[in-house]
Amino acid sequence: MRTILVTGGAGYIGSHTCQALARAGWRPVVLDDLSSGHPWAVQWGPLEPGDVRDPARLDAVFARHAPEAVIHFAGLIEVGASVRDPGAFYAVNVGGSLALLEAMRRHGVNRLIFSSTCAVFGPPDRLPLDEDLPHRPISPYGASKAMVERILADHAAAHGLRAVALRYFNAAGADPAAGLGEAHAPETHLIPLAIAAALGQRPALTLFGTDYDTPDGTCVRDFVHVNDLAAAHLLALDWTGREAGMHGFNLGNGVGYSVREVIAAVERVSGRPVPVSFGPRRAGDPPHLVADSRRIRARLGWNPRHPAIDDIVASAWDWHHRVFPALPARLAPPESLRPVRENDDDPRPATRDENGEHKRRRGAGQG
Repeated sequence: MRTILVTGGAGYIGSHTCQALARAGWRPVVLDDLSSGHPWAVQWGPLEPGDVRDPARLDAVFARHAPEAVIHFAGLIEVGASVRDPGAFYAVNVGGSLALLEAMRRHGVNRLIFSSTCAVFGPPDRLPLDEDLPHRPISPYGASKAMVERILADHAAAHGLRAVALRYFNAAGADPAAGLGEAHAPETHLIPLAIAAALGQRPALTLFGTDYDTPDGTCVRDFVHVNDLAAAHLLALDWTGREAGMHGFNLGNGVGYSVREVIAAVERVSGRPVPVSFGPRRAGDPPHLVADSRRIRARLGWNPRHPAIDDIVASAWDWHHRVFPALPARLAPPESLRPVRENDDDPRPATRDENGEHKRRRGAGQG
């Protein structure tokens, strides 16, 4: 069986990708410091606790498992936190990536898939967002990811690295049958927040801005089922086996859904109302963020299997309503990782996600 190293594989997107790798015949070895990832999400290969910035730990893992490729999820992703503490984001996201690249060189591994973000572009000049837009990030988080993309290109030119950067839009959904889904603490993403509101586990969901230049006045975002994201990583991995250089692809469905449309989908799927309240716009939230995914479809053959918002929401509903609460105690996350409860009335964590921005910390575990 072929072995691959997955940094941050105990997190949301990382764990779903490990499942896809195992189904494709890979043995995923997860390196994760568990700062935001969960041991119960590591089901398809060994867990190697550790920090991606630690050269000695990296050398030990590479020597023990001899991976032939790497998927690099580990990093920090909270936009607001990056503004407050940019040094931490550069240390982890850039420093960690450099340490990983140097370890790969020491151990003769030259294939890497990098977890990037549409935040590398900053405010878009046109929509949908295509790969030819300039990189003009407005947050240290986006800047750190753009820096790593440049580092990958330089390593490709100088050392023969074969790399793909996948720029995510909004990961969503779950795989309840595999016991996988979102388990953030606190939760910040729109769909799980709307589900929690429908279940009465939190106060009303706040809509931040209802007067945008969109059909219903709320922000429009591109949601991608997490299993479709995972499938893209396998296609990118195959791509690095036949194509030299560094390549970047935008990874979104190419279809936008407004906040109100997502809430309506949760109500349809759950059969329950989602209580909402209204707040002012958040500064810096663009009305539309939708991917132009034609390049990844044409070159890698990616074709999302779950593009409909009701399908995405249904998988998340099944996870949050049925599977997650019933996890055995030995597998269940500690209470601090449970969905937001009724006494958590701070609206701040929900503000950006309701308008579609990623803002959670991945640590060494993405998601």
